[in-house]
Amino acid sequence: MDFSRRKFLGAGVLCQEIPLRPPWAQAESLFQEACTRCGDCVRHCPEGILIQDNASSYPSVDFAKGECTFCGDCVDACPSTALQRHEAEPWPYKAKLNHRCLTEQQVVCLSCAEQCEVSAISWQHQAKKVSKPIINIELCTGCGACVASCPTQAIEVKS
Repeated sequence: MDFSRRKFLGAGVLCQEIPLRPPWAQAESLFQEACTRCGDCVRHCPEGILIQDNASSYPSVDFAKGECTFCGDCVDACPSTALQRHEAEPWPYKAKLNHRCLTEQQVVCLSCAEQCEVSAISWQHQAKKVSKPIINIELCTGCGACVASCPTQAIEVKS
């Protein structure tokens, strides 16, 4: 098969997810255009959740290190227009559960809800079964506090 034609038709092309960018990041294309990869936002993050991607050197969020408090220090440290504070939400990301949740194996676990300051995680009670967590996306800020606390990595923050 002609690989140039395959590429043209989109066969075999893997969709890569865009990494989680710092709060108040521009749309990805504008972000990459404006970001100088200086690392100032990473160095100024008091929570230590911003990292520089090894492959691209662009900053991204690693919720395994903690949660985002939306303090804005990364924005204040950014010398470019890649991060711009505005009145809207800092980002479109929300927590999502996957199949690895311990409640799927009928194990009681409250770790995620205990970490959620805005009470976006509640419990769906079921007769004779372990209650399952439900994330209210209207309340969820996408801060990631629930991610690091989950013993099975069953929570992801995505758009």
